[in-house]
Amino acid sequence: MKHAYLILAHNQFEILEILIAALDDKRNDIYIHIDKKVDTIPLLQTEHAELHVLKERIAISWGDVSIVEAELLLFQKAKDTGIYSHYHLLSGVDLPLQSQDNIHAFCAGHPAKQFIGYSQGDQRGHISRKVQRYHIFPKHFRSIGSVADKTRQALRFLFLRVQFIFGILRNTDIELKKGTQWLSLTGEFVVYLLQQKQEILKRYRYTFCADEIFVQTACWNSPFREQIYDLTDEGRGSQRLIQWRDNQLYDWEDKDVEKLNTKAFLFARKFNDRNMEVVTKILEKIKR
Repeated sequence: MKHAYLILAHNQFEILEILIAALDDKRNDIYIHIDKKVDTIPLLQTEHAELHVLKERIAISWGDVSIVEAELLLFQKAKDTGIYSHYHLLSGVDLPLQSQDNIHAFCAGHPAKQFIGYSQGDQRGHISRKVQRYHIFPKHFRSIGSVADKTRQALRFLFLRVQFIFGILRNTDIELKKGTQWLSLTGEFVVYLLQQKQEILKRYRYTFCADEIFVQTACWNSPFREQIYDLTDEGRGSQRLIQWRDNQLYDWEDKDVEKLNTKAFLFARKFNDRNMEVVTKILEKIKR
């Protein structure tokens, strides 16, 4: 059965074109959401896979529920268009670490597994701060510099402080979990997830970084929990190799090729057009 690749992109379009070429297989359909703030959409094309560049676009703001809306839009578009065994959510600066033959064989060998990464350790503090408090001005989390920005930040801090003082909590009716937003899901779970779309958008409005929480939480509180591939390792669970150091995300560079080659995950993020040597070597590997 076919796979659906769902891609969120907003820049680094040279990497996006390389990603599309790596996924260009008759067994795949590719769906791309390009941030509405992008004025000029690049010309993208495939030879074998069906390519769908979404006409409906959302202006995504970091940390805001708008990224959840864009993800759900991709899932909905793909679900309404075709029938897929697996849906892979990627960013536009990701690359596969395996050939399409290997990816399809791996998923066929685990047909009912949800490849969702779950953060390890006690995450209750992070989760409470992000989605159990109300965050005002959510589209301006990263806006700094102007007087208006400083005013919004001060008001946001004050409003959060008041909630802490008076013990105001929301989303206490469900067990919340977090992890990487990049994941691969079965068609059955995507149908289940989309049935909750309106509830999800209501629950996570005025929260912070809910994209790291909403799928993990939905799966954990569902009959699909027993299908989670690996609960003990976030990378292995999601099948994503992501380079986090000191709570910061780093690009892959040429010096990282050995690590990228030795890890048997399906995908890696994130790449940068300033380090094309590593991109070339990854492409050589998956084409063997």
